[in-house]
Amino acid sequence: MPSRLAAFVLVATTAVALTGCATTAGDSEGIAIVASTNVYGQIAKEIGGDSVTVTSIIDSPAQDPHSYEVSARDELRISRADLLIANGGGYDAYMDAAVEATGTEAPMITAVASTGSAGGEGTVSGGHDDDEHADDHDHADDHDHVEGFNEHVWYDPHTIAHVAEAITDELTDLDPDQATAYSANLDAFLAQIGRLEDALAAIDAEHAGEETFVTEPVPVYLVEAAGLVTVTPDAFSEAVEEGQDVPPATLLEAMRLLDSGSISVVIVNAQTGGAETTAVSDEADAQGIPVLEFTETLPEGETYFSWMQQNIDALATALAA
Repeated sequence: MPSRLAAFVLVATTAVALTGCATTAGDSEGIAIVASTNVYGQIAKEIGGDSVTVTSIIDSPAQDPHSYEVSARDELRISRADLLIANGGGYDAYMDAAVEATGTEAPMITAVASTGSAGGEGTVSGGHDDDEHADDHDHADDHDHVEGFNEHVWYDPHTIAHVAEAITDELTDLDPDQATAYSANLDAFLAQIGRLEDALAAIDAEHAGEETFVTEPVPVYLVEAAGLVTVTPDAFSEAVEEGQDVPPATLLEAMRLLDSGSISVVIVNAQTGGAETTAVSDEADAQGIPVLEFTETLPEGETYFSWMQQNIDALATALAA
């Protein structure tokens, strides 16, 4: 009997602890927002200000969004959220899984639906019952990686501008009394987006057409917005992104590209890597090619703008070297 009683107390205590910890979304004043990563969480905070409480499921470089599985705490937060924000395109499929598991009917904004590419036609999903966006939502939120589509859309400032507009629209619907404040925050956000695009245009004016080698497709949108050309063999970047071995012939092709003298900069994903990525970095160093490290999640203490500006500045500096 004592052991059965102890087991009961342990289960009850665990349940209480779990409920007590998951208070970020749903138990505080204001609109509760749950974002798949801290990139979208920070953007939501920029728009919502003090009227929102934001929880980001992935908020550490140590967490891999591609393979993350939601916990019971995550599901509780999502079930209590007033608004959800996801990347889509198979990048953060754990959000779709959690929505299905919890049955939440909170509207979910999907960033890939703002790309006008594989994700949709420039709109975002407004909710599970929103017929206007239903087709875009279904297309953007496949649980598996969308073949041939680069889902890392947060590296495209133009797409993020549309995401911010969608967040503003949803917050205004949820809290009309704060519509003026949300609109003002959006205007300030878009002004900063404009400064990022100006900085990218300046690189384009000086370095249009120069070649880059990226070990993964993470920064490609930013690179292309700067007028640069990515020459990485598809088989190389796809293998690295999927955590697979790069075929020997593809690795040899990559080395020949680095030795050709045509590559201006190499960009690697600081959060992942492997023997092939190291080999590329080492060869670039040997050839005097600048190597930059970009991340998938927001570094601690940074905003979306400070982070992107640092990446753009690093790119400009490397190209000018």
